[in-house]
Amino acid sequence: MDYSATPQPAGTDALNLADASAMQPAKRTSHVKAIAAITLGNGLEFFDFTIYSFFATIIGKLYFPVEGQLAQLMLAVGTFGVGFIMRPVGGIVLGGYADRAGRKAAMSLTLWLMTLGSAIIAFAPTYAAIGIAAPLLVILARLIQGFALGGEVGASTSLLLEYGSDKTRGFYGSWQFVSQGLNTVCGSLLGVALAAALSTAALESWGWRVPFVIGMAMGPIGIYIRRHLDETLPGVEDGTVPAAQAPDAQPVRKLFREHSRVITTGVLTTIGGTAANYIVLFYLSTYAIRILHLPMSSALWAAWTAAIVTVICSPFAGTLSDRVGRKRVLWVSRVLLIAAVYPAFMIINASPTVPVLLSVVAVLAVFVAFTAVPNIVMLPEMFPRAIRATGMSIVYCLGVSIFGGFAQFFATWLIQISGSNLAPAWYLIGCGVVSLLPLPFMRETAGKAID
Repeated sequence: MDYSATPQPAGTDALNLADASAMQPAKRTSHVKAIAAITLGNGLEFFDFTIYSFFATIIGKLYFPVEGQLAQLMLAVGTFGVGFIMRPVGGIVLGGYADRAGRKAAMSLTLWLMTLGSAIIAFAPTYAAIGIAAPLLVILARLIQGFALGGEVGASTSLLLEYGSDKTRGFYGSWQFVSQGLNTVCGSLLGVALAAALSTAALESWGWRVPFVIGMAMGPIGIYIRRHLDETLPGVEDGTVPAAQAPDAQPVRKLFREHSRVITTGVLTTIGGTAANYIVLFYLSTYAIRILHLPMSSALWAAWTAAIVTVICSPFAGTLSDRVGRKRVLWVSRVLLIAAVYPAFMIINASPTVPVLLSVVAVLAVFVAFTAVPNIVMLPEMFPRAIRATGMSIVYCLGVSIFGGFAQFFATWLIQISGSNLAPAWYLIGCGVVSLLPLPFMRETAGKAID
């Protein structure tokens, strides 16, 4: 990112020189390598967090032995949502840390925490072995992982945007969503491979633990890769933080006092994208198993399809938002998604076959990518650099925690109380409509300086 045109704070010549040096980190490191490092580390964290969703049916059976498969599923996906409760807390604590100690330090800490959470799940005894302590261990692990991801998204997205320029921030920020798609691709392929290679007994006995062990082992690799990134928060690495960029003693209070409108509109806008993301990318594979009664190995291909479409489309969505504006891309794609989701659920229920499921998922995933990318790029653009990671984390985590984290729980609950397999579509439509309401009041950020 070219910071040479950014006005420098008043002060001594030495301070200005140190500031100028700190404000040009992206020139020292290849942007391709930087994107790869950020994307890989972020993808590892989301792999650890989301692999739980793919094995929710098995985890429900082993750790929540209640009557009825639907009740087991509700408890399992509810525990998936528990991790999201800690996201706002992680966003405040780790987002603030990223704005004080730098993006790199915060992202390394989040990877260590994700590794710990994966280790707990990987080696947690089942309910049959230790009783009520078993689900409590799973919940603890999800809380740790949710706390970590609460800080990861704000720090990594801020870093991606700060490597970009006024004309390329959408493209750079889109790699946050690419990394989430890549982790889903890897997780679903691993799930398919395990389901195909192992018997049902072996998969339920030990096979489901393999992805968590892999995620735990990959954590240190991600930390090592991120060590070679350049810091984009001025003065952090050499201890010469300029006065204009000094962290506020009470950043959260300052955020809600000076940026309350931005926080409100940001949270409301995030609801639609995150609900669609978690239903299409994660819940539809579980839906296919429990509701459509498709085999697990086949249904997991739905997650893979959604993820690979997301990976392909996200950079195009980011580039398009750079050229025509974030708001325009978000508005058109979200309206199309709202219009398509109910017919999509009707089709897969009328013809519950794998080819039909994959075709429907692929179409929905295109809309999800084009609505989620400009949304996630807009959030950090709305805050100044000194509080960007904190602001981004709070807005994103508040929107994601309830309407994304518990999307699977709400969808399953709606099916249970309504008796209709189409109920998840109404949830997505409702979230989508609400998320469009604040869009006219948000400023366009594409092509404009944010620092």
